[in-house]
Amino acid sequence: MKWMALPLAAMLATAAHAGSVFTGIQEEVANVERAFAATMKARDHAAFVSFLSEETVFETGERAQRGKKAVAEGWKKFFDKPDAPFSWEPDQVDVLASGTLARTSGPVYSPDGKVVARFNSIWRLEAPKTWRIVFDNGSAVCR
Repeated sequence: MKWMALPLAAMLATAAHAGSVFTGIQEEVANVERAFAATMKARDHAAFVSFLSEETVFETGERAQRGKKAVAEGWKKFFDKPDAPFSWEPDQVDVLASGTLARTSGPVYSPDGKVVARFNSIWRLEAPKTWRIVFDNGSAVCR
């Protein structure tokens, strides 16, 4: 039975995050992630780009997009149509004790509301109250 404790603990920890209430700096970072996601819904590519660090790296498919310009160009296609092709929201936020680096994670939804993937992003505090995304990737959900 000892071998079952770890998977059960992992499931409980994941379930605990599902309805997480963030406080303090976690809430600040969660709100930044929500604002970033809102750029997709608003179809505002320029606002999307404003969240990118100059050094950002987005893992998309076979090859990483490196740098703000490359990510901006690579993601432009997601803003071209009138309706957003997907949406996302954070359900996990972790911040270093220094308050300068944070990780967000959460579900990615198809237009019909189905969870199709999970995103993982790393945010860096680049100036007071100015968080920018430095790493982003996602993974499809298991069916």
